[in-house]
Amino acid sequence: MTEFAWKNQSRTPLKVRTLLAEHGVTRTLLKQIKYHGGLVEVNGVERRVNENLDYGDEIRLVLPPEPGNDVISPSNIPLDILFEDDHFLVVNKPAKVASVPSHVYPTDSLSNRVKGYYLRQHYENQVTHIVTRLDRETSGVVIFAKHHLAHSVLDLQLKKHSLKKTYLAVAEGQIDSEHDVINLPIDRAPDSFVKRQVIPGGKPSVTEFWRIKQMRTATLLRIQLHTGRTHQIRVHFEAIGHPLIGDWLYGSTNNPWINRQALHCMSVSFYHPFLGRTIQCITPIPQDMATLISEESKL
Repeated sequence: MTEFAWKNQSRTPLKVRTLLAEHGVTRTLLKQIKYHGGLVEVNGVERRVNENLDYGDEIRLVLPPEPGNDVISPSNIPLDILFEDDHFLVVNKPAKVASVPSHVYPTDSLSNRVKGYYLRQHYENQVTHIVTRLDRETSGVVIFAKHHLAHSVLDLQLKKHSLKKTYLAVAEGQIDSEHDVINLPIDRAPDSFVKRQVIPGGKPSVTEFWRIKQMRTATLLRIQLHTGRTHQIRVHFEAIGHPLIGDWLYGSTNNPWINRQALHCMSVSFYHPFLGRTIQCITPIPQDMATLISEESKL
């Protein structure tokens, strides 16, 4: 049973649902609590969420049990764990591993591996709430939530852009700008179910980058996303004439040092509401990208 407790610090009138919303409890989660075995108490007595609170009232929230997601089969391939507690699991995803299962990769996605890990640890709740995803060919930090409320909290941070993801990338050619912002709308390419492209009238998409160094035929970049469109980094750098090395879908040629797009989510930071502090997880650059950078740096 997963439960939480808070004290009302407001001296002005405040409803139970308002205080719960301040702690990340969504309307959807409130419905699940009401109809599927959860509980909301004020000072030890079950209460409706539209009732008013007094200053100093103590609120107890019990989450309903979650139905298992048996459609995800467990994998016994081990995880590279960067952070874990009762609320979140943060892992380093290798390249060539999908974030979630599909008909193409039904049994060895990162979610399958997390499900297997939860089973081996005998966790009560074995539902895999993936919060941040990466393309199959992209490596780096991925966050899983361990319960509904943790997932809701980070979804809200994603919408407010307070959850920060930083990427390393190697783009073709020499980029002259030391720092720039790409602000180009993105939508699905008309002739493809997979590919995206810059399209007038598409969804607003903003990518900020800093040049780390120019190399022989490429540029090493640090990248921050301000929106989260599918393939956003890859599409934006193709649009400015510098596709990511190894990214055949978006115009890159074959490279002898890497056989996937040179893109790595090296850092994620988020506010941990249950600890009251920011968590930052950093993972080193993978070997294939390190080799590419080393070879490109040779005179």
